[in-house]
Amino acid sequence: MSAISLSDIERAARRLDGHILRTPLLESLALNELAGCRLLVKAEALQKTGAFKIRGALNKMMSLPEELRAKGVVASSSGNHGNAVAAAARMFAIKAKVVMPADAPAMKIDNTRRNGAEIILYDRVREDRFAIVEKLARDTGMTNIPPFDDAEIMSGQGTVGLEIMDQCRAMAASLDAVLVPSSGGGLSSGITVAVRSRSPATRCYTVEPMGFDRMARSLLSGERQTNPRAAGSIQDALIGAAIPGKLTFAALAANDAAGVAVTDEEAMQAMAALFQHLKLVAEPGGAAAVAAVLCGKVDLSGKTVVAVCSGGNVDASLFAQAITRASR
Repeated sequence: MSAISLSDIERAARRLDGHILRTPLLESLALNELAGCRLLVKAEALQKTGAFKIRGALNKMMSLPEELRAKGVVASSSGNHGNAVAAAARMFAIKAKVVMPADAPAMKIDNTRRNGAEIILYDRVREDRFAIVEKLARDTGMTNIPPFDDAEIMSGQGTVGLEIMDQCRAMAASLDAVLVPSSGGGLSSGITVAVRSRSPATRCYTVEPMGFDRMARSLLSGERQTNPRAAGSIQDALIGAAIPGKLTFAALAANDAAGVAVTDEEAMQAMAALFQHLKLVAEPGGAAAVAAVLCGKVDLSGKTVVAVCSGGNVDASLFAQAITRASR
């Protein structure tokens, strides 16, 4: 049974109206030829803070009682969630503390700090970020804004799915499949609930880094699986969660979702393709769903497909390495 419903996501959309961007659904004939299908790219890399995360963070924060919100917020993040929490806290002029891995991309740490958050670095291999956040919340009275396993977070992220369905309808596109980058599953579960509620025949897929495919293995086995390691992929936005959320996994399983995985090299090639054909800057994890389509991880030949480009917060040096793939 899903922790959220279409009505929850529609409520979030009303709450967020005017506070977030309605990101475009982009198409390139050249990209369609490469993919062997009609590929529509949901460009959440163009969202405020450069990723989808502002939707869930802001929806959660707006749902808090004013007196609780005034005490401030705390979060754990490899980058995009923390930056979104910091930006949302800044909108309300409240304090934010963000626990981030020491090996997070410098750009993500700097962006989060610029939005006014206090950064607390930790070792993702030896330390438990959730334990650090829980202690901070107890000691300070601040509210923990979780990265994924929360109904308000999932509902906020699910507004991406509502936009996808509205945009497909406007384009007279009958949607066969949606592929979504996944870590803990907040985005993929929210989108899946929204899409399947509007179009039950549409198949939904999570996309994870190769070797960090805990959601794919969980959906296949019927039980939540863990990642064997905590680091080792440039798709940093997708490796933070060691295990899928209880709520996110249940929502995906209830909607017959399946999962696939892509290598770092495939993600880099997708970054190059997105830049070359759509002039879109994507981070490695943000390009994962597009990579899965371009590399044929699912048989989508001749179908109409949406791949979510979930974020574009990438260090310049890594992006420069990626776009050289376009000239090979």
